[in-house]
Amino acid sequence: MKLLTANRLDDGRVIYWAEGGETTGVLREAARLDAVMAETALARARSRPDVFVNPYLVEAIDGVPSGRDRIKETIRATGPTVGNSLPHPASAGAR
Repeated sequence: MKLLTANRLDDGRVIYWAEGGETTGVLREAARLDAVMAETALARARSRPDVFVNPYLVEAIDGVPSGRDRIKETIRATGPTVGNSLPHPASAGAR
């Protein structure tokens, strides 16, 4: 299973490919993609540079990043590691 992630063009926040080609900033709402769906979603995201910056696929188990990039992707999903000095939109209610 894979997840598609990128950064949003207008503010740089982490986004994920959700069902129906929508975007979400919440990891648990990311679409879980099989190999064929993942490649299709990646091609569609790459065709939308007005939204997706550097889209790529991440290995996942049960919707949670796995494999060698699991720590990096967990940090990207949960926000900065510098404590509460920089609010994350999921906790601050922004966008």
